[in-house]
Formats: sequence, structure tokens, C-alpha cells
Amino acid sequence: MSSKPIDRATPVQGVVVIHPERGDRGSGRSAEARLEEAVGLALALDLEVRDAIIAPLRKLMPATLFGKGKVEEIGELCEAHDAAVAVVDDALSPVQQRNLEKAWQVKVMDRTGMILEIFARRARTREGRLQVELARLSYERSRLVRTWTHLERQRGGFGVMGGPGETQIETDRRLIAEKIAKLKRDLLEVRRTRNLQRAARQRAPVPSVALVGYTNAGKSTLFNRLTQSAVVAQDMLFATLDPTLRTLNLPDGRPCILSDTVGFISDLPHELVEAFRATLEEVREADVILHVRDLSNPDSDAQAADVREVLSRLEVEIDERRMIEVWNKIDLLDADTKEVVLGDARRGGVPALPVSAVTGEGIADLLTAISGLVDEAPPVSVHAPAGEGAAIAWLYRHGRVMQREDDDKGGVHLAVRLSPQALGQFEQLFPHAGLTG
Repeated sequence: MSSKPIDRATPVQGVVVIHPERGDRGSGRSAEARLEEAVGLALALDLEVRDAIIAPLRKLMPATLFGKGKVEEIGELCEAHDAAVAVVDDALSPVQQRNLEKAWQVKVMDRTGMILEIFARRARTREGRLQVELARLSYERSRLVRTWTHLERQRGGFGVMGGPGETQIETDRRLIAEKIAKLKRDLLEVRRTRNLQRAARQRAPVPSVALVGYTNAGKSTLFNRLTQSAVVAQDMLFATLDPTLRTLNLPDGRPCILSDTVGFISDLPHELVEAFRATLEEVREADVILHVRDLSNPDSDAQAADVREVLSRLEVEIDERRMIEVWNKIDLLDADTKEVVLGDARRGGVPALPVSAVTGEGIADLLTAISGLVDEAPPVSVHAPAGEGAAIAWLYRHGRVMQREDDDKGGVHLAVRLSPQALGQFEQLFPHAGLTG
């Protein structure tokens, strides 16, 4: 059975949020923090949260997840609050979802359904919509399980001797499978176009920087601060979903490409893993990765672990030498905590930089650090004879000139840092300019 989608014509519906406290999660995050996050997901769907509770689970019940007494207790709670929706902050099986809806007489959404609904509302690009639709259909397909009883009669064939035909549920499964196959073909075409665009960017020697982080860590606000853009940035889970690319100017004037990726979340639904895989291709190819963390959140360490776990599931290998931890939202810390954070960063235990994307504090140091990682390659020596002014100008635009000497014959000797892509392109464009070292 598929839980009916939330009625978007009625933006506010009463909802009770239930977080099952299970001992097998092992993430180290408190039940209160998980409940707060579940409430945030419900609010992101424009639901009115009328109550939110933690429901300890001594034993997981295959039919209803909760025990009989707890099911009755939550049913009474939904009735008392006149709730139209009950949100269970866990992954429910189709049978559990159906049984709970019968017991509580309300619409039941699990964590996966909530996140998919948020993604469906927020995706704007064609690729984003395709990814979300594919994830949603994969989720819905597992819910077509002996539940559409009003559609289970078999349809007859043509004529008296016609066969029994196929049941309506089999028809729905087949139609979903066909649509999934078409979406996968469409996504392959979109990704082929994206790969061509990425290959074109790589031929141009412009370094790339990617933002990753837990949802609501302040990535979009930092993105706007660094690029002087106006990407949507709200204090809301999954305020932005589609990847955004803008030009970022480094302190020496050189441009680079900054990409803002979708925020991560714990217990990411497996239906969305493939969608994330396509989105995070920008991370895999980036020269520098900025891992943005919300230092004002008491679960910041656990959230950082969740980000790395999701990256691991998506088979994105991170070179720690090209990653910078950005400790964001230091403007929300009290004076004592802020002093401790700044002290930890100065001691250099990890490559981290405290910043405030809202006030701009620490942004200059962050830009300097990005330049340092982009310039990690050793400088090469270039001798540009007289008349090679275009080559010199090109090096100033696409590299970092460390030293310059002009000789008496009109030539120029430069020590310049170039990315591998820039070095290769320079050799093709200006074969008469001598390269050494």
C-alpha cells in the first residue's frame, strides 16, 4: 500500500511525530536530537506539529513496529489532538504502515516517505525531478503488496474463451516497472550531458571547490557569502536540493568554480542513494572539498560522522589532504565556547577553520586556505621570449605567479603555480614558451 501523498491544497495538517527509540542504531545521537530533527522534517512539509513523543521500543514487532499497548496509546494521542497525519521517524515496512493506518485511522508517513516528499517539492532542475521521481517510484513499488483489495479482481480477456488476464495490482507493478525503466534511460541522457559539460570545464584550467555537509549546516549561506549570490538559504531542512555552480574569485583574483550540493541527513533512504550519487559527481571531481559543519549544534560531531558515512555509501573517496573542515555558525556560540573553538583551530589538531557565513568572520582565512590547496603543485619555471605577451597574460589569469624577472632582451622569466589541467593546456597553446622544472 502506498501512503497517500499529503494534500498540497491544504498546506497545514495536524501531525503527531513519533520517534521510536531503538537500541540498535548505534550512532551515539540522543533520542531528543533525533526527535527534534523529525519535527524539522515535518515542519519542512508545512505540517502543524501538535505533539512529538519518544516511544521506547523494547522489542520490534513485525506487524506494527510498536507493541500493542503503545499502538493504542499513540492512537488515543492522535485522536485527542485531532491529527490527520502520524509521522513515524523510522523506516516502516508496507505491512507495518498499513496496519498502523488501520489502527490509528490517520495517514501514516515514515522517515523515508517524508524525505521523498520534501525532495519532490523542492527539486527544480530536470535532473533533480527525474532523480526524485525514480526514488519515489522505487519506494512506492514495494508498497503494492496485497493492499488494493478493491482492485484485485481479475480482468477477463476478449471473447468467451478469453483468459483471466492480469490483476490490477500486477498491471500497476508492470506500469511502475516500465516508468522506472524510462526514467533510468532519461537520467542516463541527462548524466551524459552533465559529463560532457564537466569535461569541457576540465579542459579549461579553472579549479573547482565543492561544499558538502549535513542539511541546515549553513552551506547555502556560505555559498552566497563566497560568491555574492542569492541562492535560497533558510533555517530549514533541505531548503535547497539541486546542485548550484557559481564563480568564486580567490584573493589573487583567479577564478574557480564553487558548487553547492544537497545537504546530507542520517539514515538516508536507500531509494535516494542513486540520486545523491549523480549529484555528488561534482564532489568526486573537485580540487578542494569544504565540509561545512554547524558548530552551534550539540550533535555536530555525530552529524559530521553521518556525512562521511553517506559519502562512503556513495563510494566517494575523499583525499583528506584536499578537504577543509569549515566550522560554521560561530556567531551563535557564547563567548566561552567560541574561545575554546578558536583555540582548538589555532592548535591545528585538524585542518579546520571557524567561520560565520552570516557575519563574514573567518571568510578571508578560508579563501586563503582554499588558495593554498589549489596551489599545492610545485611552481614551474617559464621563459617567455619577447613577443609572447599573450602567454604571460594567460599565466596571470590561470595560474599564480610567484616570481618574475625581466631580462634585457625583452623576455620574461616566471615561477608560476599551475594545476595539472592548466599546465597541459599552456603547453598546447604556447609551445614557444619554454617550460622547466
